Amino acid sequence: MATSSSSDQLIHRNQSQNSIKEDSLPSPNQTQSQLPPLSFKQTLLRRGQSLGFVFVGIFIAAVLFNTLSSPTIELQQTASPTRRVLLEKAGGGIVRNEYYDRKVNKYYNAGGKVPLGVRKKNLRIVVTGGAGFVGSHLVDRLIARGDSVIVVDNFFTGRKENVMHHFQNPKFELIRHDVVEPILLEVDQIYHLACPASPVHYKKGLEINMWPSKYQQYWPSILLNTSEVYGDPLQHPQAETYWGNVNPIGVRSCYDEGKRTAETLSMDYHRGLGIEVRIARIFNTYGPRMCLDDGRVVSNFVAQALRKEPLTVYGDGKQTRSFQYVSDLVEGLMRLMEGDHVGPFNLGNPGEFTMLELAEVVQETIDPNAKIEFRPNTEDDPHKRKPDISKAKELLGWEPTISLRKGLPLMVSDFRSRIFGDKSTGASAE
Repeated sequence: MATSSSSDQLIHRNQSQNSIKEDSLPSPNQTQSQLPPLSFKQTLLRRGQSLGFVFVGIFIAAVLFNTLSSPTIELQQTASPTRRVLLEKAGGGIVRNEYYDRKVNKYYNAGGKVPLGVRKKNLRIVVTGGAGFVGSHLVDRLIARGDSVIVVDNFFTGRKENVMHHFQNPKFELIRHDVVEPILLEVDQIYHLACPASPVHYKKGLEINMWPSKYQQYWPSILLNTSEVYGDPLQHPQAETYWGNVNPIGVRSCYDEGKRTAETLSMDYHRGLGIEVRIARIFNTYGPRMCLDDGRVVSNFVAQALRKEPLTVYGDGKQTRSFQYVSDLVEGLMRLMEGDHVGPFNLGNPGEFTMLELAEVVQETIDPNAKIEFRPNTEDDPHKRKPDISKAKELLGWEPTISLRKGLPLMVSDFRSRIFGDKSTGASAE
């Protein structure tokens, strides 16, 4: 009996334990809310596993990022040091467009000349003085090429009429602003033309430069300077290596010395901050949209002949000048900007005329009966002015193509329409 009793007790205990185990397991039909809560240790274990997976994922992503981005970082470290930009050496030769890598003490070429017809993207370009004579023709060419252009002009000598045909173009912007005051713009290139260019105007206002700050040192900037830096030259024709002969206290010195100082500042920005600059020395330029009464000889003669007034010749009329048509100049400026040389470059037509010869061409073009009136010569008036454009021919592949006798009639048509209001006689500058 004792054996039977103990056997029954053992069976009973086993059945009780199995019943408890079965009751503790969830049935297939139990919902998630009916499951028993996790213990504290189980919760910590599950959270630890999740965090472990997160950290492993972050580690893998960091390794992949460093592996894939390291060439780019290395390139930035190589390109970020001082950039040496295309300075023509005094003894001849050219320093190419290069970056300096301090790690290996070596220069790397950063690209050469970009042909005008081959471009990767359309640019955003600011033209100061873009409503003026030369500036408006430059804007026409840039817009025609597909670039976006911002004109900054205070209309001291510029005219809205020169650019109003672009007003409906979404790629054109016009800002009335004096470059004496700072202005912040995001652009790819700067053409700086904001300066009065005639004696009538430059004695009333002086030029202030328009260069990028040190934080935008990779904008190429072009300074349109003048042959007046040569003063009354003792060298003829004038090459870029000639330092000039200028009276620093004469009546023209505010313009002559101002232009020489502009070149000095440009080169200081270039050497000190690595800013890409281009310097053009422009000789006498004529064409449509010139100011009618700005005191320059071509516009004076044309306006006087059209109004049946005497052509005023100062001195004996034997002073010489060289005259280039505006579209030739614009072509030279664009080649200079897209090229890989700082300059300075003479941009002018080497065809040389005395003032009397110019008066004769105006008479032939407008009125053979126009009279010539001689007046006393102005102070510090240069006796001779003719560009040596050998450098521009060799390095820019540029030379003027429009002669005075071909270009002057186009200017006459424009002046006639503006003086007499006959818009049917207006002429294109191209």
